[in-house]
Amino acid sequence: MNNIKLDITKAACFMEAGAVKAFEPKVKSAQEALENGTCPGNDFLGWLHLPSEITPAFINELEAAAKVLRDNCEAVVVAGIGGSYLGARAVIEALSNSFGWLIKDQKNPTILFAGNNIGEDYLFELTEYLKDKKFGVINISKSGTTTETALTFRLLKKQCEAQRGKEEAKKVIVAVTDAKRGAARTCADKEGYKSFIIPDNVGGRFSVLTPVGLLPIACAGFDIKQLVAGAQDMEKACGKDVPFEENPAAQYAAVRNGLYQNGKKIEIMVNYQPKLHFFSEWWKQLYGESEGKDKKGIFPASVDFTTDLHSMGQWIQDGERTIFETVLSIEEPEKKLLFPEDEENLDGLNFLAGKRVDEVNKMAELGTRLAHVDGGVPNIRISIPKLNEYYIGQLIYFFEIACGISGNVLGVNPFNQPGVEAYKKNMFALLAKPGYEEDTKAIRERLAKEQ
Repeated sequence: MNNIKLDITKAACFMEAGAVKAFEPKVKSAQEALENGTCPGNDFLGWLHLPSEITPAFINELEAAAKVLRDNCEAVVVAGIGGSYLGARAVIEALSNSFGWLIKDQKNPTILFAGNNIGEDYLFELTEYLKDKKFGVINISKSGTTTETALTFRLLKKQCEAQRGKEEAKKVIVAVTDAKRGAARTCADKEGYKSFIIPDNVGGRFSVLTPVGLLPIACAGFDIKQLVAGAQDMEKACGKDVPFEENPAAQYAAVRNGLYQNGKKIEIMVNYQPKLHFFSEWWKQLYGESEGKDKKGIFPASVDFTTDLHSMGQWIQDGERTIFETVLSIEEPEKKLLFPEDEENLDGLNFLAGKRVDEVNKMAELGTRLAHVDGGVPNIRISIPKLNEYYIGQLIYFFEIACGISGNVLGVNPFNQPGVEAYKKNMFALLAKPGYEEDTKAIRERLAKEQ
């Protein structure tokens, strides 16, 4: 099979001649630091060669667990937040029928996502929807105490047991958690749930190719063997011994850091396929949480074109020139639909009659790229032959390895997220969580002074 292709020509032209090549020593050094384990955060490098380490036996075990859920559930709720759900959702949404949830008699269970917010209406409506459904739960949490996920899992566990009985519920609740520690591990062992391990050396946003992502994807009926195969081939294509000019991850890391140094502080992920919306959401977490620290980092944003051309298009074309775009382009859609002719031609669109809808979409893409480049917006293009498991596997690993390299070039630790804890401390203090008494007192005094 072909690989995804990276085109940086419409971005490099906004830099001085030879500027991308000038990054080669920094990029090579950054990738060597990953390979040698000498970079900051080197205890979280388990994702680096994860694709090539996944065995057929492990995939078989995941598929067997997924089959139990598929055979016994009309719906499966994935309870997780951040990296514990975004990767799985990105793949499932990309590969699913856009209206699959409306189709009766579908072969596979409906995959739902919860534990990623504390919206009372959302959770109430979810539990109402599940009242007449045979449902199962995949609880994804290393600690088992992350507020959003733990709250949701408690609700779903109680409901599943009430509807199916405690013994039957045990068969359709799966834990993806730490090997030895944490509330989720304790619960899984006590209740006898089937469980899978989140490796200690793989952070959440890099965990799609662990059971965190692979189990829900398999539950949805997709081929995780092909997903892994795509990642394995991209691991080879981005290896440290691949020449700089031929290594897509090295090129991407170089050009985006070069643009950043030239004042391009915002990277906009663009797609022209609605199915890729949640892939952009996964990418935003991967890069935002990896690079946004020490008062540095490109701000990752995303748009769905052509839809958002009618909302954000004006700003992108004529706004402040602090942005660049990375465009995901699908070469061949899965389905074929021809534009019809109309005798009255009131809309004036008969000139499109007989053309594929995708041809219109492709011209919109090309026309937009030309306009944005003319408007001063550097454009990176990633061409994907087809939207299937194999090429999504390639995309996942491409962005992961490029992120690790890019973060090291930037001079930050790409594998921690110290800023995430700030809101949690305040929230627990406001809720008067045991152990936070001093913080509770301090924050209440502060709020009283501000009123």
